Amino acid sequence: MSIPQAKIELRPLGNTGLKVSSVGFGASPLGSVFGPVAEVDAVATVREAFRQGINFFDTSPYYGGTLSEKMLGKGLKALQVPRSDYIVATKCGRYQEGFDFSAERVTKSIDESLERLQLDYVDILHCHDIEFGSLDQIVSETIPALQKLKREGKTRFIGITGLPLSIFTYVLDRVPPGSVDVILSYCHYGVNDSTLLDLLPYLKSKGVGVISASPLAMGLLTEQGPPEWHPASPELKSACKAAAAHCKSKGKKITKLALQYSLANKEVSSVLVGMSSVSQVEENVAAVRELEGLGMDQETLSEVEAILEPVKNQTWPSGIDQK
Repeated sequence: MSIPQAKIELRPLGNTGLKVSSVGFGASPLGSVFGPVAEVDAVATVREAFRQGINFFDTSPYYGGTLSEKMLGKGLKALQVPRSDYIVATKCGRYQEGFDFSAERVTKSIDESLERLQLDYVDILHCHDIEFGSLDQIVSETIPALQKLKREGKTRFIGITGLPLSIFTYVLDRVPPGSVDVILSYCHYGVNDSTLLDLLPYLKSKGVGVISASPLAMGLLTEQGPPEWHPASPELKSACKAAAAHCKSKGKKITKLALQYSLANKEVSSVLVGMSSVSQVEENVAAVRELEGLGMDQETLSEVEAILEPVKNQTWPSGIDQK
C-alpha cells in the first residue's frame, strides 16, 4: 500500500548519496519527554509527516528511556512502505543510565535499537553528545567500532553529535577521511545563534553532511518560553522573550520565523524539529511551503535580529572538561 506523498525539498547529505527532506522529524517528543504522547498519536504523527513529504526521522535510545525508538518503530512499520522510502538516524553512547562510548556498549546498542525500531539497519548511527565522553576515546575506540557496524550492514553511515562546535573539528581532524559521514549540531543555527555558519566551509571540505537541530533553541524562541531547566543565561532568556512578544504584537509567530530562518540555508541538509502531533506536523510543513513560495518575512526578521543583537551567538557550557 503506498501513501501518496506531497513534495518537500530534498537536499543531498554530504557525500552519503542520501537525499533528506529539508525539515526532519525529531522523534524525541514521541518518548513523552515533553508530556505524554499516546501510541495512537505517535503513529498518526509519523504517518502525517511521511504523507507531507518528510522522509528523515531522528531518534535515540536516550529519548524517553528507549520509548522514542519504540514509538517511532511502530509508526514507521504502520506506514507499510518500502524501507528505502525513509531515512532513519539513531544514536549510541548516551542512555538514561548515563554515558558509555566503549566499543562493547555501542556494538550492543545498535542491536537493541534495531529491535526497538523493528528495522534491519539504520541509515545513520550517531555517537550521542560526545562532549560528555573522552574525545580521544571517540576517535580511537568508538568510531572504529561504528565502522565495523557499517561493514556489517547495521548502519549505512556514521555521525557525531553535540553542542560545542569545537568537538567536531577535534574529532574530524583526528580520524581518517571518510570515517565520519555526518554531524548533527544543535542550537547553533537559529536567529539567536548562527555560529554553525563559520564551520560550514570546513565541514564541506571534509565531505561531511550537516544536520541542524533545535531551530527554536530548546524553547527559547517560542511564545511559552523555555522549560525551567534551560541552561541559557537570564539575559538571553529575557531577550528571546522580548523577541517572541514583539512577534506576537504584530500577529506573527516567532516559531515560524525561527524555523524558516534555519531552513533558508541550503548548506544545512536538514533541520530537525521535534514533533508529537498531527497539528505540529501541519504547522511545520506549512512554514516550509510558505518559505519555498512566498519567502520569509524579512521585516519582522530584521526587527527580531535587532532585539537579539546584544545576546547574539551567546551559548552555554555543555560536557566535561576535555583536559
